[in-house]
Amino acid sequence: MPYILLILTTLFWSGNFVLSRGMHAEIPPFTLSFWRWMVALLILSGFGLRHLLAQRQLALHHKKFIIIQGIVGVAGFNSLIYMAMQTTTAINAVLVNSCIPVIIVVLSWILYKDRLSVRQCLGVATSLSGVLLIISGGESATFLKLQFNRGDILVFIAAVCWAYYSAHLKRYPQGLHPLAYQVGIVMVGLVILLPLYLLEIATGKTMTVSMGSLVTILYVAIFASVLAFIFWNRAVTMLGANIAGPFIHLMPVFSTILAVLFLGETLTPTHVQAICLIFGGILLTTFRVQKGKRVQATGKEEQG
Repeated sequence: MPYILLILTTLFWSGNFVLSRGMHAEIPPFTLSFWRWMVALLILSGFGLRHLLAQRQLALHHKKFIIIQGIVGVAGFNSLIYMAMQTTTAINAVLVNSCIPVIIVVLSWILYKDRLSVRQCLGVATSLSGVLLIISGGESATFLKLQFNRGDILVFIAAVCWAYYSAHLKRYPQGLHPLAYQVGIVMVGLVILLPLYLLEIATGKTMTVSMGSLVTILYVAIFASVLAFIFWNRAVTMLGANIAGPFIHLMPVFSTILAVLFLGETLTPTHVQAICLIFGGILLTTFRVQKGKRVQATGKEEQG
């Protein structure tokens, strides 16, 4: 069951990348992020607010955890992605984003002293080389001239935010209802997003109200926010971040297909090389094969 949840999550998030790229001219980044979570909060409040009220003492006791998760997972990650979509392609964004599993391993080692083996270090280096290939556009001179694509860099920063959010779920408060947690972090995220949204309006950046923009907001609110976050949180708490993380690598597959079909983007040889490097790094970081069994980075074995 958690594996199905992870597959659906990556599919929903892939649609989010493609839609935000396709609608970047009609919906400014903070406007999309704010209304995404405002609609999501309205939906969640219908069946989650009562859980938060019932467990308000527990939530207040763990307010630091909830605030951090709301800042990095709700306000930070999504806003950075939408800002990035102003200057990069959906394919580039999802490829850079796919290094999240590797970053999770690194942060788990830094924050929780999880052991990082030589093989995992090699995986980190391999996957990050794929990210650098995307950012440089396949031109080594890019690094010498420091001419990076601003959007790709923003996606990488967003990936670090999400990796931290996922690794930090290890400290999820015992007994806190998932819906109470979800409502809490969305409220925190909206508090952060509101002034940024108002500032964006003050600078003259407003949303073009159309059927496309309304459908986009509804999609990212229902599927990429409410359902995807609930599915991801549930799967990570059941399996652990290091096991759930590699499912992010499904996003390049889903997003590339969607971007080629609906946005007319082109899959280049550089993209293919980056995919191979990123996937190879993820496999090195997460799995090793031994005597007919697949052994995951956490040390748990699965029959192969």
